Amino acid sequence: MTFSWTQHRFAGGALALDVANSVILRFDPERRIDRYADPVAMRDFAAAANRFSVEKELFGTLEPVTVENRDAFLNLRETTDRHFRANVLGASTGADLADLLDAASIIIRRHPAKTARTPLDAATARSALMLATFTEPERLKICPNCQWLFLDRSRNRSRTWCDMTVCGNRVKANRHYRRQKKELAT
Repeated sequence: MTFSWTQHRFAGGALALDVANSVILRFDPERRIDRYADPVAMRDFAAAANRFSVEKELFGTLEPVTVENRDAFLNLRETTDRHFRANVLGASTGADLADLLDAASIIIRRHPAKTARTPLDAATARSALMLATFTEPERLKICPNCQWLFLDRSRNRSRTWCDMTVCGNRVKANRHYRRQKKELAT
């Protein structure tokens, strides 16, 4: 299966959320796709983040995660998803936050200095820590269509979907289709 990282894949609004969203259909075991299962896709994510991530200016040029840091990075991805998803759902526990902090600290210890070229795992850890201290947690949301986490950066906090051009259009098209079908049936 061929896959490319497009701008839509960076709709989370923070690098840590974009990394967490690399699992497609996370809660559907039959259709779940882990984009990082392919080492090439995982490597290519760093290059795409250099182009599309809204936090690209914060971390300098991102470098791929090394093989020896892969497991720690994947653990960070899962703890990030678990912690922030629980926050949005109002089910946050101290354990979720502790797991996130542990996962981030393991990676940051491996990459203590900020340089012009930053490993993706270090940048993701820093992004997750910034989100954990975010002063407007109500801006963190879950897309009702794809279940991705995203940061609502709209002025009036009314954003509904992770990406209007993809999820928003799908929902609206589906609603239109059902309405038309119902009208034809009557």
